[in-house]
Amino acid sequence: MLKVGFVGLGAMGEGMVSKLLTAGFPVVVYNRSAGKVAPLLAKGATQAGTPRAAAEASDVLITMLSNDAVLERVTGGEDGVLAGLASGAIHLSMSTVAPDTSRKLAASHTAQGAHYLAAPVFGRPEMAATKKLWICTSGDVAAIERVRPVLEAMSQGIFSFGEDAGAANIVKLSGNFMIASCVEVMAEVATLAEKNGIAPEAVLGMLTSTIFACPMYQRYSSLILTQDYEPGFKLSLGFKDMNLIQSVALKSETPMPFLSVVQQRFLAAMAEGRADQDWSSIALNSRADAGLPYARFA
Repeated sequence: MLKVGFVGLGAMGEGMVSKLLTAGFPVVVYNRSAGKVAPLLAKGATQAGTPRAAAEASDVLITMLSNDAVLERVTGGEDGVLAGLASGAIHLSMSTVAPDTSRKLAASHTAQGAHYLAAPVFGRPEMAATKKLWICTSGDVAAIERVRPVLEAMSQGIFSFGEDAGAANIVKLSGNFMIASCVEVMAEVATLAEKNGIAPEAVLGMLTSTIFACPMYQRYSSLILTQDYEPGFKLSLGFKDMNLIQSVALKSETPMPFLSVVQQRFLAAMAEGRADQDWSSIALNSRADAGLPYARFA
């Protein structure tokens, strides 16, 4: 059984580690905030004092971190992940980062005889806790096969996108752009309905149970209608992802006109101080543009 290290116990980490422990993997965890470690220690995990120590104790070291800068900081340096990886060990990066960040880190790992794989996930914390994540992978094919049991323990499906370490990150960013776009579209439809005297619940309820009957439309229509924006996936992280995909689009000369719309929605919400709300709260800006109060039920 592979020994697994896990660095970064944010909103997703506790559920993911719990599933690894349930599957029988020995897991050592590191988190900057020690308070998040205690529940996992009670379930059988052990604690490392540094990212390097977690890597030294692992065949597979997973990072689940908020952004590129944090990933690079935790990976590099004297106490970083790369310093602790043995030859042939695997760094499984499950963060949503720029493809070029993954490519750079893959090269530094290869130079040391280790492997870096991109494995970003689709799913919210409740999906992590119930093994319902979808995982995209890219990097060395043999290394991906080696970690497949680890990925299977945390997910309901795994999709591979080839040897380019950055490919899975492009897929993840594309998916996040599509989610943000569906939030914007539903917000506009709900606002249109309300302005014309039709219950938004009736409109979105009908559409998301018929021609748009899919999990994303159903989940986010519920958040929009109830205005249940705390806690969740932070709006600031959604804004970061829109900026990352814009960089990919510019570099590859790929026009993405609707990206500008959702990117500006995130920017407006950030300017209003809503960075810590769920990213679906960009729907509030559609209401404001139409002269409706933010709170539907005040």
